[in-house]
Amino acid sequence: MRQVPESEIKNRLAFDNPWWEEGAVDERFRDWPRRAYFDGFVKLVTETAVRRAVVLMGPRRVGKTVMIHQAVDHLLTDKVPARNIFYVSVDTPVYTGLSLETLLTYFQAIHGHARGSVLYVFFDEIQYHKEWEVHLKSLVDSYPSIRFVASGSSAAALKLKSRESGAGRFTDFMLPSLTFREFLEFQGIRKELMDLKLGHGTGLDSRKIDQFNSAFIDYLNFGGFPEAVVEKRVRERMDRYIADDIVDKVLLRDIPSLYGIADVQELKRFFTTLAYNTAQEVSINELSQTSQVAKNTLKKYLDYLEAAFLIARIYRVDQNARRFKKQNHFKVYLTNACLRAALFGAVGADDPEMGPLAETALVGHFVQGRAFRWLHYARWKAGEVDLVMLNPSTQRAFQALEVKWSDRAFENPRESLRGLVEFCRKAKVPVDPMVCTRTALGSKQVDDMEIRFMPVSVTCYLYGEAFVEWPLEQGFHPLSGLPFSNQPGRGG
Repeated sequence: MRQVPESEIKNRLAFDNPWWEEGAVDERFRDWPRRAYFDGFVKLVTETAVRRAVVLMGPRRVGKTVMIHQAVDHLLTDKVPARNIFYVSVDTPVYTGLSLETLLTYFQAIHGHARGSVLYVFFDEIQYHKEWEVHLKSLVDSYPSIRFVASGSSAAALKLKSRESGAGRFTDFMLPSLTFREFLEFQGIRKELMDLKLGHGTGLDSRKIDQFNSAFIDYLNFGGFPEAVVEKRVRERMDRYIADDIVDKVLLRDIPSLYGIADVQELKRFFTTLAYNTAQEVSINELSQTSQVAKNTLKKYLDYLEAAFLIARIYRVDQNARRFKKQNHFKVYLTNACLRAALFGAVGADDPEMGPLAETALVGHFVQGRAFRWLHYARWKAGEVDLVMLNPSTQRAFQALEVKWSDRAFENPRESLRGLVEFCRKAKVPVDPMVCTRTALGSKQVDDMEIRFMPVSVTCYLYGEAFVEWPLEQGFHPLSGLPFSNQPGRGG
């Protein structure tokens, strides 16, 4: 049987790297809006002092390939010679059976690069290359002058392999779904609606809150994926775009191939059930009885779905903010609220699903930062609190938050917020509690406790703004988007 000749492979490599001849990346990548995470990614790509490969991971269709090409554009603008930049999508059929080192060798041969040349090498969709992590680690060790970047859509596979084999040689970079702030930016309406500067008030024009909420509903329905935001034709077929091209590929191909799951339809039914019940409390016992799936199998499914970045779990504390020794109950959230709309239909402002979806969107912003590990919820016999943030040092409750898609709590806080007030008193929460509303903005006093109210759409916006304005190492608290030192409090 004839093999693909070397000339065909080199021709394809030249096709995938148009800047070698034209000096620029394809204009469709240059013109695409840049993610808020772009600067952080480029900083890692251009960091040559540390010998590590950057592993760009994330859900399908969040813009990883686009961001790689925009990084190439940045390098070209920064006067890096075009022939020193190499991009290859590993899943291209003509490259089947070729090792990463062979592909690199072809690139070096085409341009006559010496072993010590300073180069930038991008391996896209690397999860399709068998034992990619072993080969990539070897390349990092063998070519200290080359900056390697790998990316792929199978977040579960990349995360697992990166941590197992790339310790000390890989730096993981997670690109999540669009934040609400990014959504407004991509739509070109962010400045029109609000221009926030953290620590200087919200800057929100109350007369625009209806328009702002309308954009938030669009975000819940299709706003998590850049392509759906930019392309009208994609928005019109969200069921096919997400259910077929995103969810099915993860559930029917990525996860089964990685973990050896035999009954893929059972996994798909289980995920669909979780998606329908996003933001609800569940238990393994209840899930097993409902789905007729063994408990041990369900636990594995939950781990797999979480590793694939489709769901997130938060765990329960009691009325004193103490954790339970056995985590029998937990809340499950979609990491991207528009997955539910794609599976079960779009939602409108007055639909009963708006409450759970608004909470899902808020938690989805939490998932994007390290603060997610501190997030819990409280439930006890007489009450509950939607979200509770624990102080990572003391493990005591730091802030409590309720998420509503109504203004009833603002109109009658004493009656509507009994559970929140009781929890804050018993757990001695030091920061004023917060309630996310539909339109109400302000504060009210309940006895000696001041409760802050803010539309949930604005709160989600503040999350996205915080991730842009405040690096994680500065310790911002994502519930309010303000640094710890600037948190309003009640003492205690």
